[in-house]
Amino acid sequence: MLITIERDGPVAVVTMNRPEAMNALSSALREELARAMVEVNADDAIRAVVLTGAGTRAFTAGLDLKELGTQGLGAANAEAPAANPVKAIEQCRKPVIGAINGVAITGGFEVALACDILIASENARFADTHARVGIMPGWGLSQKLSRLIGISRAKELSLSGNFLDAQTACAWGLVNRVVPADELLPAAKKLAADIATADPAMVGAYKALIDDGFALPFGEAMALEHRTSSARNAQVSGDEVEERRRAVMERGRSQAG
Repeated sequence: MLITIERDGPVAVVTMNRPEAMNALSSALREELARAMVEVNADDAIRAVVLTGAGTRAFTAGLDLKELGTQGLGAANAEAPAANPVKAIEQCRKPVIGAINGVAITGGFEVALACDILIASENARFADTHARVGIMPGWGLSQKLSRLIGISRAKELSLSGNFLDAQTACAWGLVNRVVPADELLPAAKKLAADIATADPAMVGAYKALIDDGFALPFGEAMALEHRTSSARNAQVSGDEVEERRRAVMERGRSQAG
């Protein structure tokens, strides 16, 4: 199996399982990843997803260049989620935490950026080698990276093809935090489990609001938030607010002590 799904209560761990090829994104793996994301998205018992790569060397090394050498780039540029793993991940309504266990290179970098949250192993490294391979990114790297780490840093990475280590990626705001390799999956699953304790409908709607707003100019995004909050909050009763306030306070006390 090129993709495995492990369910642990409300958390699903989706693993790209081609370690002998550094989890390279062959057409078969991309198709299986799309099916896996549809499956976890449709499963009401799953509230959060962790995406990682098998082994310790690679999250994913990107598109399978040997395969592309015979098939050409056309299939990889398709918009359908079965060909485009970024679309497959982005269409998941549930939060997706990328557990970056090794290198995330070029197309693999783009897959990482499709996740909602990134936690990196100390072994993680990122690289954009599009300029060196001689192909243009088609899964969002040229636009997403600059918005996350700044345009000058993005140009440094993309035009040089140099690797970015995990600690620098954290300092630049690309990943949320860096943990020892043996703590990566437990940390990602713990965060996913924390998210899973919140109301899933609210989490899905809030994720969509953040993503939709991020794609807009700031003024339009603020207007979107106002429209969304006005419509949704009008449906919440005072009793519901009080009940949830008490739950939040109790959770805060338990986390503090």
